[in-house]
Amino acid sequence: MGEREPTSSLVLPVILRPIFTQLERRDVGAAQSLRSAILKSEQNNPGFCYDLVASIVRRADLNVNLNEAVLRLQGNITEADLNEYRLTRTEEPFQELNRKSVALKVILSRIPDEINDRKTFLETIKEIASAIKKLLDVVNEIGSFIPGVTGKQAVEQRKKEFVKYSKKFSTTLKEYFKEGQPNAVFISALFLIRQTNQIMLTVKSKCE
Repeated sequence: MGEREPTSSLVLPVILRPIFTQLERRDVGAAQSLRSAILKSEQNNPGFCYDLVASIVRRADLNVNLNEAVLRLQGNITEADLNEYRLTRTEEPFQELNRKSVALKVILSRIPDEINDRKTFLETIKEIASAIKKLLDVVNEIGSFIPGVTGKQAVEQRKKEFVKYSKKFSTTLKEYFKEGQPNAVFISALFLIRQTNQIMLTVKSKCE
């Protein structure tokens, strides 16, 4: 899927799901029918949502970088649209993981606005590093709540994948300061967001 990945997997939750929410305020039946049809198409043909949005952008003759757009919009996601990645267990570590995952994604969403201001961007990078560490600390704490060996292994695997993409993000930043290619940073940040979502979904499936 190349450059479409991970943007492809984020178009539905970041762009389309908030649109469905807005449509439901006008016509619940139509919105639910549209949501169901698009979800089914995405399940049967992964990448359908990306292709749909990309086609609309092309037809409208808009000069839009979808990687940048999806990253920006991640910071505007409402509580209602976060339910898929929100843990419902009331124990403090689970609620803290909700907070830390959202905090990291919001900081990452600021990158397009701050990347051209070197001083501000360097401070943002420090915030991202701190947010990554805090999220991993909470994931480690939640390990004791996860039942069974299989569940623990699944969450541990997600954590390893997250660490891998965190290191790739760091490498991409170093390359950016040498070569000045912001799109590579946008894509790497989106990978981190996707892996954060994967952690949340895995913890949710093993603990709720």
